[in-house]
Amino acid sequence: MDSFQAGKYINQGYYKSFEPNVINKNWQITDMRILALLSKADRHLGRLDMYSEYVNLDLFVSMHIAKEAIQSSKIEGTQTNMEEAFLSKEDIAQEKRDDWEEVQNYILAMNEAVKMLHTLPFSSRLIRQTHKILLQGVRGEHKLPGEYRKSQNWIGGASISDAVFIPPSHNSINDLMSDIEKFANDDLNQLPDLLKIAIIHYQFETIHPFLDGNGRVGRLLITLYLVGKGILKQPILYLSDFFEKNRMLYYDNLMRVRTHNDLSQWLKFFLTGIIETSQKGVKTFDGILHLQRTIEAKIKALKGRSIDAKLLIDYLYTRPILSAATATNVLEKSPASVYKLLRDLESLGIIEEITGAERGRLYMFGDYLNLFSNRS
Repeated sequence: MDSFQAGKYINQGYYKSFEPNVINKNWQITDMRILALLSKADRHLGRLDMYSEYVNLDLFVSMHIAKEAIQSSKIEGTQTNMEEAFLSKEDIAQEKRDDWEEVQNYILAMNEAVKMLHTLPFSSRLIRQTHKILLQGVRGEHKLPGEYRKSQNWIGGASISDAVFIPPSHNSINDLMSDIEKFANDDLNQLPDLLKIAIIHYQFETIHPFLDGNGRVGRLLITLYLVGKGILKQPILYLSDFFEKNRMLYYDNLMRVRTHNDLSQWLKFFLTGIIETSQKGVKTFDGILHLQRTIEAKIKALKGRSIDAKLLIDYLYTRPILSAATATNVLEKSPASVYKLLRDLESLGIIEEITGAERGRLYMFGDYLNLFSNRS
């Protein structure tokens, strides 16, 4: 690690692009601070993954994905919040729909990519397909969705002449991405997986292989790698919240690798993110379990209708805002019966009506949403 060289600058005429060195090689980690953080990160990540054993994660994983989508997109400048992520398009103000659509694409891209892991390894094909979903029908749809760039791009600055960073030439992308793929899938390489994915994320962001969406894809790859390697059984760890809260450190630490060959500082930052995010994840699941027990005690008062109440609440764990029409479809009961149940759940303080309208009412599972919002 002490002899690490990030790469070199290549003169391209009126600018210099950065050509990173390959990462598929033998690594020697001698920094005890990295090893100590790695041990701690492994422990906390293991505790988080334990919830897969005794919690029905299928109910809650959509919330984790939605939060990641919101925070990752927020880094890129979108302003969608948790409540809006679960509204339908027609309930979103016209000026916020572009942001909302980007968040929806991120959710779809993550869900589809996790499914693809059953048949595809962590690979260029998986990355390109995920990128294609991410950019379909949104602001980057004309920037080659699912294809590596065929021209030079840059980061920061109004033009390439005042760019903060200029990634490698497009002619290098296929070889550099092939190197990432080999590194990710080389089971003979003894480097621990958390350090591997930290290096992969840095390298991907340095290559910047797409014309748009690089940041979102790069952050999404962290979770995909952990799920693909079986370190997590479900996609329940997301670093975008940590990166967004420490945005300048995130960018500075990535840049410092390129300018000072300081990979150690990036690894420490990344592992700190794993630790903090895992701890917050455990706290969230503890909050969910406590909320479940509280609600189960409350709905006993509904007696014969407690079964329907539980069905509706289980749906709300997957989508914490619903309409009366959706509730009717979920329960397959008459509208009158459903409205009565919704009023009962309101009176028990489990849900609240958020429109104040006579028609098209929406109900929010507020206590659950708060477990995932940055207000809690």
